[in-house]
Amino acid sequence: MQHFDQTNVELNMANLKGNDLLAIGFPETKAIGEALRLVSKHYHPNEKRDIVLADLKRVLKDPSSFIEDEVFGGLANSLIPKVDLTKKDLNADAIAVKSYGEGMIEEGALKQMEMAARLPVSVRGALMPDGHAGYGLPIGGVLATEGAIIPFGVGVDIGCRMALTIYDMPENYIKRHATNLQNLLQKETKFGMKEVHERPSDHEIFYREEFNTIGVLKSLRDKAIAQLGSSGGGNHFVEFGDVEITVDNSPFGVPRGKYVGILTHSGSRGLGARTADFYTKLAMQRCVLPQEAKYLAWLDLNTQEGQEYWLAMNLCGDYASACHHDIHKRLANAIGEKPLAIIENHHNFAWKEVHDGRELIVHRKGATPAGKGVLGIIPGSMASHAFIVQGRGVSESLNSASHGAGRLMSRTQANNTISKKDVKEMLKEKGILLTGGGTDEAPMAYKDIHTVMSRQTELVDVLGTFFPRVVRMDDGSTKNDGSDGE
Repeated sequence: MQHFDQTNVELNMANLKGNDLLAIGFPETKAIGEALRLVSKHYHPNEKRDIVLADLKRVLKDPSSFIEDEVFGGLANSLIPKVDLTKKDLNADAIAVKSYGEGMIEEGALKQMEMAARLPVSVRGALMPDGHAGYGLPIGGVLATEGAIIPFGVGVDIGCRMALTIYDMPENYIKRHATNLQNLLQKETKFGMKEVHERPSDHEIFYREEFNTIGVLKSLRDKAIAQLGSSGGGNHFVEFGDVEITVDNSPFGVPRGKYVGILTHSGSRGLGARTADFYTKLAMQRCVLPQEAKYLAWLDLNTQEGQEYWLAMNLCGDYASACHHDIHKRLANAIGEKPLAIIENHHNFAWKEVHDGRELIVHRKGATPAGKGVLGIIPGSMASHAFIVQGRGVSESLNSASHGAGRLMSRTQANNTISKKDVKEMLKEKGILLTGGGTDEAPMAYKDIHTVMSRQTELVDVLGTFFPRVVRMDDGSTKNDGSDGE
């Protein structure tokens, strides 16, 4: 391996990021920073990504063999766990985790789920077929604990959700009015940190007592008012599309047939992101875990802090729902139509549920509730179907299903390997109009939704589909506030 002076390297290899290392199994420790520094210092900027990752994997697999290595020694040392008797110990053995995505879930997500399964408070776990590495609990991870709530088991974007409105409109309505609908989304929807409605709607949620009694929420009320009815960045969207109901006697009262729909994906905006940040830091102070497990720190529900987070989390979830309803109301008024039905579900949340006769706290980070009869929406990408589903109440999955297709590539990898031209050509071929969005959200960056759905036929019944035709996403021109679906 050749050495290249740091001063001659403006960009490290393919802009490798921390999430790329999580994806191959790196622990959430200072080892990630050490690896990124090593890549920047010792690899040419044009070095092939696969070669670099292969080298890092070798060190990760057996760090003790590289302790004395001139190049990799520092990284190897950072990967060897240090004994700290002041920290809470993890269990030697992991609880059972049922995986529904064998062969299609990256190693990093599997390791993160195994780490979560060793927490002393963990009782049961499941991993959905869209699983991929995040921070703390992997995306697609489901974890049941007893008496404990894990803020990063819920996620940063608390209460992130899907909402679908179905309209009885002519099948060719979108095709005939596509450009007008694109302009309508540009006018009536808001994305990112800076875009807000000139006249935010009033809502009963702003008068909830939690805004007066919970310290961190007091300072966030004005932000919540300003951002009502807006969407975050990342994978959040508002779409007009084709709906097809494929069953008779649907539980939401819409007959078999073809319709027009509006589908949204977004969460609790700055309110949720700031709440998650505050209570995650608090949990890490109260519950000191080994470095590699620090983002799995929990709050005891029998403490004031645990009860505060529970109330704040539920407020954020209700706020996310209010945002969706505001978006759908504005668009309904704009097109002058009344909906036949609204289907809504959330993920990035924790529920009190009874399993095996015990009340447990079930964290679903990027997982859809799928209790018996529960309705939900499982989306693919901007160029693939979303599925209207009804849960079958499977105990092994902790009454859960995937929350989407799941990422195949990290955002960095997608930006470095997928061109705007490729995305544009694919969307044109499929007859999709896109406003905003970047190559990090390209359809090719996601797993095939049909494959994902095939892995969970025992978890949900499919009642219908939605296919996007006119899509708006954040254009990435402003820094995101953290409410991007993680």
